[in-house]
Amino acid sequence: MNLKQLEYFVSVAELGSFSKAAEALDIAQPALSRQVRALETDLHETLLSRNGRGVTLTEAGRRLFEHSVGILQQVAQAREDMGTSRDEPVGQITIGLPPSMGRQLTLPLIDAFQRQLPKARLAIVEGMSAHIAEWIASGRVDIGLLYNPDAQPALDIAPLLDERLCLVERQANGPRTPVPVRELKQYPLVLPERQHVIRRLLDAQATLAGLQLDIAWEVSSIAAIIDLVCAGYGRGVLTASAVRASGRADELAVRTLVEPSLISVLCVAVAAHKRPTPLMRQARRLLEELVRALPQGAAAHSQPG
Repeated sequence: MNLKQLEYFVSVAELGSFSKAAEALDIAQPALSRQVRALETDLHETLLSRNGRGVTLTEAGRRLFEHSVGILQQVAQAREDMGTSRDEPVGQITIGLPPSMGRQLTLPLIDAFQRQLPKARLAIVEGMSAHIAEWIASGRVDIGLLYNPDAQPALDIAPLLDERLCLVERQANGPRTPVPVRELKQYPLVLPERQHVIRRLLDAQATLAGLQLDIAWEVSSIAAIIDLVCAGYGRGVLTASAVRASGRADELAVRTLVEPSLISVLCVAVAAHKRPTPLMRQARRLLEELVRALPQGAAAHSQPG
């Protein structure tokens, strides 16, 4: 067993596919398969169940996966500590982003790392805010962007920006005036599922106001919600930035929700009890700078998730 085999095994397990892992690791798939086979032979265990759709972890594989993630994190921490005495950002860091922020920040982050932190390695994972919070607490992610996170002892959370929710409808010659929240009951709505930040905000306000919302369709993808609104299946409740980022802004009208305003807060989060390394400090600085440098601020170009 060696670190390279563990890294390969973790990548295959996380991506659920040898072909995807080979592409991500930039190695030939047969070579990757041989390394994982050698690990299984060494341990006398079947770690992955192979099927036509990809691979899944066996019970033994799940146990080794938990060990492997911890081992690789400790190795990365050791490498970072070796650079700490020189105050040099080295090692690997993982940043978790909501999907829409991932679309906007992945390329700028990689560009910035390549220019400013050439000795560091960056991994970016995408997920809903609740998932990213869990990954930070478990150590899988070092820094994450979260929307409206609940206070957690395991996380150190700081607000970055906030953005108002809006009613989104097909382009028309009608008014662009703000819409009182109480008027939402008049419209068939296309909304995310209940776990989504936007839906939680809406449901909480509807309960407080005694409103019965007409939820015509539930769709988890923000892009799909915009497609359905453009096709006339209902109105959406999104941020103005989501519309601009969709590339279909010329087909839609955006009206701010008022009475009350519904605000989604974007926060940066790290593990509360993890000592920040030079790489952590520099990566967080870069992330916050890039968010604030987005056109009209990240609040004008982000979508809760």
